[in-house]
Amino acid sequence: MTTTASATREVVTTAPLDLAWAVGTPLTPVGFYPAWGPLPAVLNVHGQTGDWDAVGQTRRLELSGGGAVRETLTRVDRPSLFVYELTDFRGPLRRLVSGGTAEWRYMPDRLGTRIRWRYTFRAKRGAGLVVRGIVRFAWGPYMTRVLAGIGAELDRVAARG
Repeated sequence: MTTTASATREVVTTAPLDLAWAVGTPLTPVGFYPAWGPLPAVLNVHGQTGDWDAVGQTRRLELSGGGAVRETLTRVDRPSLFVYELTDFRGPLRRLVSGGTAEWRYMPDRLGTRIRWRYTFRAKRGAGLVVRGIVRFAWGPYMTRVLAGIGAELDRVAARG
């Protein structure tokens, strides 16, 4: 049996749904995913196939501390949902997780767009408790910080008209 650990966070942006999707979905993680506590920063994106808007596209994220992870888009329902799988972890997470799934939902909101990000890690055998602790005490709060930056960028773009 595989143990999973998940966190979900939301942000509301003033950007209308189509704009939030058009800017937020292909947004590079570089600069929006800084190092925080034990979690590494995203330093570079390598080998991205396409504009990050179609099932099957992949990219490899280079992380601080020598880590890396591969992302593969598995579902794209414009303008409401995109999902990608995370595999081939390098660095400390390699010992703890076999993979992960990230799901981004864009929903109309009276103020603009609500974005809900859900991240699920699949723990390796015997690592479930550690992974649950990392998600609860580090990854969840980290997601809040990342979404605040993305929301601010979408608000900035929306304000420009």
